[in-house]
Amino acid sequence: MSAEALEAAAHWGGARHLRLINDRENAVYEAQFPFGRAALRLHRVGYQTETAIRSELWWCAAMAAAGAPVPRPLPARDGELLHALSSGRMASVIAWVDGPEFGKAGVPLPGTATEQADRHRALGDLVAQFHDATDALVLPGWFQRPRWDVPGLTGDSPFWGRFWDHPALEPAERDILLQARAHVGATLAAHQAQGGDFGLVHADVLRENVLLAADGPKLIDFDDAGWGFRVYDLGTMLSQTLYEPHLPDLAAALAEGYAARRPLARDLIPVATLARCCASVGWAAPRLAADHPVHRRHIARATMLARQVLDGGPDWWR
Repeated sequence: MSAEALEAAAHWGGARHLRLINDRENAVYEAQFPFGRAALRLHRVGYQTETAIRSELWWCAAMAAAGAPVPRPLPARDGELLHALSSGRMASVIAWVDGPEFGKAGVPLPGTATEQADRHRALGDLVAQFHDATDALVLPGWFQRPRWDVPGLTGDSPFWGRFWDHPALEPAERDILLQARAHVGATLAAHQAQGGDFGLVHADVLRENVLLAADGPKLIDFDDAGWGFRVYDLGTMLSQTLYEPHLPDLAAALAEGYAARRPLARDLIPVATLARCCASVGWAAPRLAADHPVHRRHIARATMLARQVLDGGPDWWR
């Protein structure tokens, strides 16, 4: 157990069991507190401001109270949802969700084609439920979250970095990503100008962030959530699906599940998927060692989809 985790857990009454289960933007521990099992999060220093983290916790608490399929933040002994540690990190605790992950990055999805499509349809409905719940909230004046708008995705300083400047890019790859940047930016700007669906999004609907609980799928990990295009949440999920053999059916089922509950800009799904693939290239650059294989995988995926989109659209969406 780390000293930080023990210090953090003490604010919630102490934990007799702490197990590190994830260490990316945040260090996340499975913890057994006096009140039960929960997830202890140690927030990465410098990634989100204290106000942004408090906004995330307020948002998730409000959605959970309204019955949305998200876990609720749990207050410490003094009633606070967030505590500063001596190291400078912030700590919070989230209710535990029992159930397997939707899947794992880079691992083929389990089940038959029909089962996979059914799960994607349910996931589309889940994201639509989350967007509905968010739209029903009245946000406090101090609410602050990142922006996944046109500047946040393709501006001079995107939220996850200048993906077209990744040091591992070959000249031809950089050129295609610059073309992708221009196309994504122009397409999303036109969508927004026409009154497209824009608001609070999860922004990280990956397989690992969807848990298949007994009472239905649930979204976890709102660390990256903020203002963005609603279709971006579907594009994020599909960014992990591009090499699946049943991709056309899975993409159609995801869109079907969402559109059954909310309006959907279906034509923008490949562009939103490309936006996420490009953002992932930018995310990896400062976070992973230069020789980490994820760099080449992210670059190959982004350039592949960029060529497809710029050539009139991928076959899986025609």
